[in-house]
Amino acid sequence: MTDIVNIYVGFDSKEVVAHHVLSQSILEKSSVPVRITPIYLHNIASIFTRERNALQSTEFSFSRFLTPYLSRYEGWSLFMDCDMLARADIAELWALRDERYSVMCVKHDYQPKVETKFLGQVQTKYEKKNWSSLILFNNAKCRALTPDYVNTATGLQLHQFKWLDGDDLIGELPIIWNYLVNEYDKRDDAKIVHFTDGGPYFDEYRNDDYAEEWFATRERMLHVQQRG
Repeated sequence: MTDIVNIYVGFDSKEVVAHHVLSQSILEKSSVPVRITPIYLHNIASIFTRERNALQSTEFSFSRFLTPYLSRYEGWSLFMDCDMLARADIAELWALRDERYSVMCVKHDYQPKVETKFLGQVQTKYEKKNWSSLILFNNAKCRALTPDYVNTATGLQLHQFKWLDGDDLIGELPIIWNYLVNEYDKRDDAKIVHFTDGGPYFDEYRNDDYAEEWFATRERMLHVQQRG
């Protein structure tokens, strides 16, 4: 039986178009069925009750860690920030799942080049920054991420994977699966690009690397065939 790639995407009401363009890029390149679920605070108000932190730049900064709970702690799930664009078949990423690990991600090691992000958000700096922007969750091994824990743990406890028994449970994905636009030099073989400073839908980032591909994907997302 064909496996269905279970994807959760962080949804932010300040950049609604981002979710839909990312979804389009995943759909049109995937060779296997996908199930895409937005993590939208409006839909999970009864589960996610923590107050917004002044330092969080998106609505899904912490709610992303509900992915294993929303997956009933079964199988694997992929979480993605919405400000991404898939440039390759998501089945290739799905095939990298390794049962030895509780989670898998790109282990970025960099210092952000800018002090502020989109809409003037502060660019916070911390160990393991952006590791949690794309995570393959081995859900049964992430039972520590209960709604109560996600609602009460500190931001660093969540984003630095302190809920795991050790960093040896974090598998490493190739950097091309979460390639940080502007932070890294453009490369043609990047499979998922991440507009971490700000997406092309914000005027000041509309000429960034890969922006033309993002706008082309948006046009295809808006396509409708009119009656001839």
